[in-house]
Amino acid sequence: MLREGLRGQRGWQPAWADRNLQSEYEVVIIGGGGHGLATAYYLARTHGIRRVAVLEKGWIGGGNTGRNTTIIRSNYFHPQSAALYDLSLDLYAGLTRELNYNIMFSPRGMIEIAHSESDLETMARAANSMRINGIPIELLSREEACRLVPLLDPSPHTRWPVRGALLQRRAGVARHDAVAWGYARAADSLGVHIIQNCEVTGFTMAAGRLTGLETSRGSVRAERFGMAVAGNSSAVAALAGFELPLQSYTLQAMVSEPLKPCLGQVVSSSYNGTYVSQSDKGELVIGGNLDRCPSYAQRGSFHVTRSVIAPLLEMFPAFATLKLMRQWGGTVDASPDNSPIIGPTPIDGLYINCGWGTGGFKAIPAGGTLLAHLLATGSHHAVSAPFDLARFSRGDLIDEGHAGVAH
Repeated sequence: MLREGLRGQRGWQPAWADRNLQSEYEVVIIGGGGHGLATAYYLARTHGIRRVAVLEKGWIGGGNTGRNTTIIRSNYFHPQSAALYDLSLDLYAGLTRELNYNIMFSPRGMIEIAHSESDLETMARAANSMRINGIPIELLSREEACRLVPLLDPSPHTRWPVRGALLQRRAGVARHDAVAWGYARAADSLGVHIIQNCEVTGFTMAAGRLTGLETSRGSVRAERFGMAVAGNSSAVAALAGFELPLQSYTLQAMVSEPLKPCLGQVVSSSYNGTYVSQSDKGELVIGGNLDRCPSYAQRGSFHVTRSVIAPLLEMFPAFATLKLMRQWGGTVDASPDNSPIIGPTPIDGLYINCGWGTGGFKAIPAGGTLLAHLLATGSHHAVSAPFDLARFSRGDLIDEGHAGVAH
């Protein structure tokens, strides 16, 4: 490493090639974030479809994949969601070996804090549902929660006292950039073309079917198209001529100055909207609720920062002297039932993966697997079928927003 640093890294090869856009592919995927790259990888590896292009208007992983708080969990209430996110958690557990790239997956466990007797009752019902869904989950007493996270304020007289907790031991975090880079390198090695700085500017139709795209780097044709563009989903759909039931919001996060290891788990409170973990560099990674002002701006706001930090310090008084180093925002697309949309669109030949809201990072391996299945076979995987766009017209909603924050 020292030699390459002094030589200007002339001996290191790029992890993936930055290709020129060809005129035709079998499949074109719009969006070079985690979901788009994972889709391309699984198309090539699982389905043997290697004439694939991934079009990214900026740079690989420059959107939400690199602008989140990296939480991975599957403790969801509804069986459809539990199946989806547990598939993703299973894939994450083996992803470093699968991609031969260290994604720094750390299954350190996630604790959801209850602050009142009514919170405990709601938590117990949720735990029962999760167990029925096949998700191992534990209910902790106040004493057990405080032993596991000793920096929590044990006083019963704070605004957010600890009354108990819900623990998923398999949950954890991973390195967000490494997930994007690992999928990009693996997809490239299988022949996928990754094309950066390539913005889609138009859609070409023939006989009612999507046949091509106009981009900032030229025209391209394909047999099938996938779309995984996160917070820009409704804008790209409008460009294609159809409407999605999505609203884009800013999800803000921030990190503190680094400190010695002091927090071994992800700690969350759906009731006040705050969650925190400690990175491998020692920083506290802190997040909270969505800023419910529709926006495409990738920046935070002071009132959200204040609403996150205030309850955090009441739960963890020892953090009061820390300095915030930086904060940022990501643009997320939220659906009416706080669950993703995976499936065909009103445009023949175009399939979507969108509407993840605050849950997109944890779902990357599953989202890629399911969209790849759709693109390869033209039909749903059993796990993705409940999340079809048609559920809104049928009224088959999968509302995961019942407990507040759905990170």
